[in-house]
Amino acid sequence: MAEFDLIELIRARCAIARDDVRLGIGDDAALLAVPAGQVLAVSTDTLVAGVHFAQSTKGYDVGWKALAVNLSDLAAMGATPAWATLALTLPQADAAWVADFADGFAALAREFKLALVGGDTTQGPLSITLTVHGFVPEKAALRRDAAQIGDAVFVTGTLGDAAAGLRCLDKHTTAAQRTLATASTMRESLIARLQRPTPRIAQGLALRGRARACIDVSDGLVADLGHICTASSVGAEIDLGLLPASPALFSLFDADARAEMQLAGGDDYELCFTAPKANATYWLNDLASSGCGATRIGRIVAEPGVRVHDSAGNPVAIARAGWQHFAS
Repeated sequence: MAEFDLIELIRARCAIARDDVRLGIGDDAALLAVPAGQVLAVSTDTLVAGVHFAQSTKGYDVGWKALAVNLSDLAAMGATPAWATLALTLPQADAAWVADFADGFAALAREFKLALVGGDTTQGPLSITLTVHGFVPEKAALRRDAAQIGDAVFVTGTLGDAAAGLRCLDKHTTAAQRTLATASTMRESLIARLQRPTPRIAQGLALRGRARACIDVSDGLVADLGHICTASSVGAEIDLGLLPASPALFSLFDADARAEMQLAGGDDYELCFTAPKANATYWLNDLASSGCGATRIGRIVAEPGVRVHDSAGNPVAIARAGWQHFAS
């Protein structure tokens, strides 16, 4: 297919009408209207084949995840999704793969009424760059720099599933690890958490006016909570025994493996946030009614850095905090 045929294929499969899109795909730029009293939240992420997903990953899953990881950033800001632009780089014009990719993208976009309003296609190594735009009322955005000493630290959902899913797919895991991952239903649930993460948009909206600081867990809990601590000039203590684990993670992996994946595995796209302990029970019930609850896992303290301890209060060594590009 030629370039403009690919663009039309994507446009047709991802068409979602919005009144605030005055002019969408097909011109030199989109014309978009921001509602009165709202500010625009904008985030960009790139996924590269061989780094963020295997070359063999289905196009549908790549399309879904490319959008999900961007929407997760909007969730962490308490923003409502609105628009996206897509830059798609392909080794060749594979119409079947692009159609599958667009279907995965569109399936998640429709859930949040997000319109694809522009972008670019080019030839080269497979990579996807998405920029998403969302709305948040003036002064209502969740930020990283507002944590206070004495706050409790919470996470939505469960941690470590995506890292476990990656291990389930890894051909280089040991025979013992492969034996642990033989239960097909549990194994598939972990792989699904890796390939089709759920952006916690509803939970981000529910945390407006309740959470002080918030971030999505993309690189690993310790690393991402560390970003909150640095931005807020505080520290944090995590209780390893409080980290929420799915039944699949708990059943298929031992305690040491679980701890590593939950603390530093990344790709969970859950929200980690701080909030005052007062009235927490009340609004945690509200959060659970949004479809995904949250668990208290620690506290904000004055001493800089993120420290982990076990249920007896003993320090837990952290081999690595999380994923970082260009790290040796």
